[in-house]
Amino acid sequence: MNKFPKEFLWGASTSAYQFEGAINEGGKVPSIMDRFDEQPTYPKGITGFKHASDHYNNWKEDVALMAEMGFKSYRFSISWPRIIKNKEGDVNNEGIKFYNNLIDELLKHKIEPIVTMFHFDTPDFIQEVGGACTNAFTELFEKYSKVLFENFGSKIKYWLTINELNMFALAAQVIGVVPPGQNVNPWQLMHHLNVAQAKSIILCRKMCPDAKIGPAPNISTVYSNSNKPEDYLAKLNLDMVRNWVYLDAVCRGGYSSIFMNGLKKMGLEIVITEDENKMLKNSKPDFIAFNYYSTMTAQMPINESFKKEKNNKDQQTGLSIPGFGEAVKNNQLQKTQFGWEIDPIGFRNTLREVYDRYQLPIMITENGIGARDVLTKDGKVHDDYRIDYYQKHIEQMALAIEDGVEMIGYMPWSAIDLVSTHEGVSKRYGFVYVNRDEFDLKDMKRIKKDSFYWYKKLIASNGEEI
Repeated sequence: MNKFPKEFLWGASTSAYQFEGAINEGGKVPSIMDRFDEQPTYPKGITGFKHASDHYNNWKEDVALMAEMGFKSYRFSISWPRIIKNKEGDVNNEGIKFYNNLIDELLKHKIEPIVTMFHFDTPDFIQEVGGACTNAFTELFEKYSKVLFENFGSKIKYWLTINELNMFALAAQVIGVVPPGQNVNPWQLMHHLNVAQAKSIILCRKMCPDAKIGPAPNISTVYSNSNKPEDYLAKLNLDMVRNWVYLDAVCRGGYSSIFMNGLKKMGLEIVITEDENKMLKNSKPDFIAFNYYSTMTAQMPINESFKKEKNNKDQQTGLSIPGFGEAVKNNQLQKTQFGWEIDPIGFRNTLREVYDRYQLPIMITENGIGARDVLTKDGKVHDDYRIDYYQKHIEQMALAIEDGVEMIGYMPWSAIDLVSTHEGVSKRYGFVYVNRDEFDLKDMKRIKKDSFYWYKKLIASNGEEI
């Protein structure tokens, strides 16, 4: 039997701020990501996002490459600061035109556009209303959603609300969505984002009744580091704050009592109004999209004194909460060149856990391996390690489908090289190489990697020739 559904959406993903560049073109207003590399904590010798892969000026060629690979779908984000000019909600028609052109080009090639509404690039004008941890933010996000549904709703079948909403709570300053030095209650921030997401889902149902909409968190099975009961308790604790509290809010309509009691023990709380409770209860998604890179291994913290430095790494590492749980290295797993653990079986585990818990169809919107790809003198990129990574993960996804997990599509990270949030352009993910270095833009030529041809063959066989 064919492992993958006939209409399975094979494709890949990008995000606007990491791919488009052109931050001063087309009427775009400033966002927090435009100056991310200017922060004192940003690694030296690493590029920012001002130019990225210049997709803004190369979108037609990029879509042609996706079509050549045989993509059935393309998950990308719309840049909020490219659409809305200010806190008053004035619309930038140049931005509307750019995305309409992109969407039309995708549809022309029979590629399903999967749209992320918000992928980290918070407009500067959000700070004028007090930042993302405010009621004003949720109102502005609802207005932004309305503009998207009005202008693109007739063409988009699948909407994703907020990329990695859980990382806003766990690593807001690390990923740049909260300005340096601004202190916020991470769980109140999470709640405001959940409310914004709920408003968007409710509005989508009203304005685009034929479309489907869902969340897109970063999800990861959590293992216990030992058979000690206290380490299993740490596993349950980190599972909750790493994964379930965000999906529970949108899929089950609220927060668990265990989570709320845990906040009280930490001296924290979330202010929730009755209207907000109603919104959460009335905004169940049509599907769950999630990003998967690796699993997490947890133990009860042994030494609390050294955790601050570990807490500022990235989305995949460094999570530690005193008396609650800490993430530790898993010595049973291989590592990427950048130290991320590789766990294909963990991918199957994660798919099963998510589906068993919520019983909603799943699409994967990120999965991949960042590596220092080498362009040879004859203009080739031999990325066998990427092919190996995908082979193992797709095999496990096929097994998850055999297990009974209902899946819509697979859109790994990334379609074409872009700028990594933490390691610049040197950490490459794409099936297509973009000819630029950290600070030398060169000619931005697009060069097909070995993985390009492998993925093209896999899509053509609907996943049979892994």
